[in-house]
Amino acid sequence: MAHKIATDRKLFVFDTMDEMDDFAVNIWNKIREESIAEKGIFTIALSGGQTPVPFYRKLGESVNPGLWNKTYIFFVDERFVSHSSKYSNYKTLKENLFLIIKKSAGGINPVPTGETTPQKAAEKYEKILKSFFRLSDKKFPEFDLILLGMGKDGHTASLFPGSNSLKEKKHLVIATRKKGMPFVERISLTLPVINNSKNIIFLVTGEEKAKTLKKVIENPKCNLPSSFVKPVNGIIYFLVDRQAASLFIE
Repeated sequence: MAHKIATDRKLFVFDTMDEMDDFAVNIWNKIREESIAEKGIFTIALSGGQTPVPFYRKLGESVNPGLWNKTYIFFVDERFVSHSSKYSNYKTLKENLFLIIKKSAGGINPVPTGETTPQKAAEKYEKILKSFFRLSDKKFPEFDLILLGMGKDGHTASLFPGSNSLKEKKHLVIATRKKGMPFVERISLTLPVINNSKNIIFLVTGEEKAKTLKKVIENPKCNLPSSFVKPVNGIIYFLVDRQAASLFIE
C-alpha cells in the first residue's frame, strides 16, 4: 500500500517483511539501472543493524553477480570496533551480502576503524569520499542511494537526539558518541551528505517504533534526527511494516 506524504516523500506499508524486501530490491534495481545508464556507475551507502539483514540477503541472492561490478559501496556509519567484531556493521554486511556476491562489487569501502581514534577514522573516511567523488572544498558527495534505519529514539545513522552532530554543516564524516549504549564511539556520515543523496530508503519495522515514526511522518516541527533527513533534490521512500505504521494507518 502506497501513501504519498509529500512531493519528495513516499510511504509504503507492508503486511510482511518478505513483501517489503521484495519492494526494496525492485527500487534498488530501478535506481541502479538509471544510475549506470546515466553515468556508468552506481554509488550507495549502506547501514548496519538487524532490520536490513533479510533485505541484504535477498538482494545478494536475486541480483545477477555480473551487475555488481559497477556498484561502489560505502557505509552510512560504523562502530569504532574491529571489522571482525560481532558489533561491526562491516561484518554484518560481509556475512549477509558481500560473501553472497563473492566480493564482486566494483568497490567496497569500509570505515577505517583500524585508526587510533574515532576522529582519525572519520578524517580518513572523509578523505576517501572526497577522493572517490573528486570533491572540491565545500562540496558534498551525491550518492545514488542511501539506505537508513530508524531507532526507537528517532536516531538514524549514528546521529542521536540532542547531539551536536546534528548541527554539523562542514564535514562529510564525524566521530559521534551516545552515552549509555555499548560501543558508544562511532563514525557517521553527516546530515548534509545524507540530504545530498538522490534517493533515500528508510526501512522501519516493529510496533516499538510506531510513536516515533508517526512523529517523523506527521509533525513538521519534529526535532528527532530522522526528521532532519530531507533531501535537497531527492526522494525518500519510507518502507515500513504494519506494526510500525499502526498509529496512523488503518
